[in-house]
Amino acid sequence: MNKGPDKLEGKEKRTYITDAEREKCQKIADAFSSLEDIGILVLNAGKYGFIKLLYYQFPDGFDDAVAYTDSHKLFEDLWEDWICSQLYEIGVSMSTIHLGYEEIFQSLPKEKQEELMDKRSYFAEKAGIGFA
Repeated sequence: MNKGPDKLEGKEKRTYITDAEREKCQKIADAFSSLEDIGILVLNAGKYGFIKLLYYQFPDGFDDAVAYTDSHKLFEDLWEDWICSQLYEIGVSMSTIHLGYEEIFQSLPKEKQEELMDKRSYFAEKAGIGFA
C-alpha cells in the first residue's frame, strides 16, 4: 500500500508557512507579477511557502529556485530584482552598463531616482502591506 509522503509512519505533517504569511506572500507575488517578463516567477508551493524561480532557459527550465516563508524577505528580494532589472535596462540604453547598479542609479537625475524609489511604495500598496 502506498502511504504517500504525509502518511509515512513516524513522520509528522509539517507546515512551513503560516496562513497569514501565505496570504501576504500571495499578495506580494501578485504585485510583482511583471517580473515574469524577465524570467522571474513566484509560485505558491502550498505548505512549503512560495518558490521564486529564476532565469528560464529553454529547454532546460529555470536556473535557480529560492523558497520563502517570510513575506518581508520575499518583498525585499522581489524589490531588489525589480530595481536591478530597471537599472540594467537604463544602463544598456545609456551605454553605462559597465558601471555597477549603484553607479548607474547615482548617475540618474534626481527626478528619475525618486521615480524609481517611489515604486517601492507603489508595490507595497499594491500588495497591501505596510513595511515598505
